[in-house]
Amino acid sequence: MRAYRDAIDSEHQPTFDRLHRLIMATFPDAEVALSYGMPTYRIGRRRLSIGVWKHGLSLYISPNRDGGFSARHPELAAGKGTIKLGPADATRIPDAEWQELVRAAVSA
Repeated sequence: MRAYRDAIDSEHQPTFDRLHRLIMATFPDAEVALSYGMPTYRIGRRRLSIGVWKHGLSLYISPNRDGGFSARHPELAAGKGTIKLGPADATRIPDAEWQELVRAAVSA
């Protein structure tokens, strides 16, 4: 995981670090492992994966498990199960909304 994070372009590291910190604050017992080459946070049987690409970050989560995030931010929904964030996108969304997304994604 550390090697993945350290290889992230400096433009995207703050967003990745913020989301990682929020996920771990929301679910301190989350297991973090690489799955399909990207960090995946596991809480019980549920998972939330974050990939970093040239455009920014992509969160892989079913739209029916995102707590309404895709409906509130349709401009960030990129197909079924993907939320794409450019560098400025994540900064305009408050921490509480990210934590709501995380809770919805991994709730049983």
